Amino acid sequence: MQPVSPSPLTLTALDRESCPAKATACVDLTRHLTWLQSAGKVTFGPIRAEPGPPGSAHATPRGIFQVSWRAGATFVSNIYHEPMPWAVFFAPGGIAFHGGSLTTPSHGCVHLTDENAHYYNQHLPDGAEVVVF
Repeated sequence: MQPVSPSPLTLTALDRESCPAKATACVDLTRHLTWLQSAGKVTFGPIRAEPGPPGSAHATPRGIFQVSWRAGATFVSNIYHEPMPWAVFFAPGGIAFHGGSLTTPSHGCVHLTDENAHYYNQHLPDGAEVVVF
């Protein structure tokens, strides 16, 4: 069963242009959205996300990354000592999608609801391309 967003969100033409078809996961930092796709077709989302604050030391990095590893429901950050349930690590410095607050900025990660983080954890294999723009 797929988690469901409380209200339907839509992607703009810029979102679609900014995330290449070969990417598996896309993150729009400006609109606080993320989605999964296959060959450019959206397979899950878009859903709400809470990244790190732009212009700060904890800003979520922009770029093209690959999933390096995934953690389970009880994973805790060894840097900030905070829970990172269902983390999917994709960028240097421990940057990941994971369950967290959708109203409090992250330390550079991309917060999702726990339910959506679990879905990402199950559907983003190691090596999957993640584009953050």
